[in-house]
Amino acid sequence: MKLRLTNLELPVLESEQSLPELICRRLNIRTEELGSWRILRKSLDARNRYSLHFVYSVAVDLNGDRSPSRMTQLPGVSEHAGKVFDDPESGRQPLDERPVVVGSGPAGLLAAYYLAKRGYSPLVLERGQPVKERVPAIRDFDRGGEFDERNNYLFGEGGAGCFSDGKLTCRLSGPDVDWVLEAFVVCGGRDSITYEQRPHLGSNKLPMICRNFRRKIEAMGGEYRFDCCVERLIVENGEVVGLQTSSGEIRTKHVILGIGHSARDTYEMLHEMGVPMLQKPFQLGLRIEQPQQQINEHKYGLPEYENVLGAADYSLVAKGQRDVYTFCMCAGGFVIPSVSEPDMYCTNGMSRSRHDTPFANSGLMVTLEPSEFGGSHPLAGVEVQRQFERVAFEIGRRDYLCPIQSAGDFLAGRFDANAKLPSSYERGTVNADLHQVLPAIVSKAIAAGLPLMDRRWQGEFLKNATLVGPEMRGSAPVRIDRELKSRQTPGFAGLYPVGEGAGYAGGIVTAAVDGLRSAREIVRNHAPLSQ
Repeated sequence: MKLRLTNLELPVLESEQSLPELICRRLNIRTEELGSWRILRKSLDARNRYSLHFVYSVAVDLNGDRSPSRMTQLPGVSEHAGKVFDDPESGRQPLDERPVVVGSGPAGLLAAYYLAKRGYSPLVLERGQPVKERVPAIRDFDRGGEFDERNNYLFGEGGAGCFSDGKLTCRLSGPDVDWVLEAFVVCGGRDSITYEQRPHLGSNKLPMICRNFRRKIEAMGGEYRFDCCVERLIVENGEVVGLQTSSGEIRTKHVILGIGHSARDTYEMLHEMGVPMLQKPFQLGLRIEQPQQQINEHKYGLPEYENVLGAADYSLVAKGQRDVYTFCMCAGGFVIPSVSEPDMYCTNGMSRSRHDTPFANSGLMVTLEPSEFGGSHPLAGVEVQRQFERVAFEIGRRDYLCPIQSAGDFLAGRFDANAKLPSSYERGTVNADLHQVLPAIVSKAIAAGLPLMDRRWQGEFLKNATLVGPEMRGSAPVRIDRELKSRQTPGFAGLYPVGEGAGYAGGIVTAAVDGLRSAREIVRNHAPLSQ
């Protein structure tokens, strides 16, 4: 008999080994009647910071004969049927050439992984280099080296997701999400990411995980080509028949386009070719830094909690004329440069799996609507991003230094060129008036929202806080059109735009699921080459 139990509460300071006893008490059964069990969900109840609890949902197999109807009448107990992943039989129409996946970020990576598992031998094209070369290039830049357009925090094996902190939180749920999370476990993630409320891989773990995905894809018949940038689609009679790349022509009728939200040159190429694209709202703002210990002390009522839970995080929304919300909070993390083009600058954040720096940082985001882009061109939002990234680059002495200002000075409209402000940004900072690096409507919204957040924390949010920016890559300002059922772009049969860059996802897991679903449509309709 399989059951699902919800709302099992365990004090944070109590060992998880107590869960079997808690399950037996809930079901009123003897220990020997409890068969196998597993955690389905684990979340933290922090409403009372002096009495923190983990809340579990678990799946249980019972030994012996029990009446299902009597057991499921207990509070928080129901039958557990499990979830079925849609893994269709291969279609009958044979492929002429193997499918091509453009981009090795989360969307492209999981699309290629699924296709490889099903025997479709995908070819993965990546404009950057493998992780082995990418990591030292990023380290060199952080220490003051030259900007590399191929290997940076946004381009290279794993895409932006490889150095975007590794948060696996998403609003989706169901078998597709479970499949993606389990794939990350197979490729090196810890088992608990499949059930934690806020699973996190850590930017130090992601390069290895991306490499492991590649090795598995290659072992199953797939192929990677690095330093290979798509320059043009080859289209005949409304159908994609190939790609012109920096490495030559590739023939294919199925292209999964997982280019990421910063491949601006690819956006421009697609627009020139007539690929239908739409403006969409996007998120931008600043990044706030505070001492991590200050966050811990506010969130944890007892010092013992920090030893168990580690660095505390937060999530805040300031409701007003224009909402401001925290985004991508990196406990014990770093501020990093999110730069994909020379002579431009913006920020992002990341943290290692240990969350072990003395800094907390988070995005402070505002949504900009298409009517505020200043034009009707599909790429007008990209130009908004570029406009303020250029300003930030000039403020940063044309050397990718990070503009910084105390939160108090930002709110008071003061600028202190000589202030000594701490930051986790390794390359160096420069004091600036951060109102200059954002559209006025966005900086005004943040200035209105910050005091509201501080009030909710009884003055503990802005104390010792600094701001850096701009933060321009919260999401893509453009959407590449696709049909709902076929997931292909109208007028460009065989083109499957996916992930954040296509405007259909916002984070590692949602992008990965989006890529998976388009790969599944190829499998549903076509047989692999070998058949």
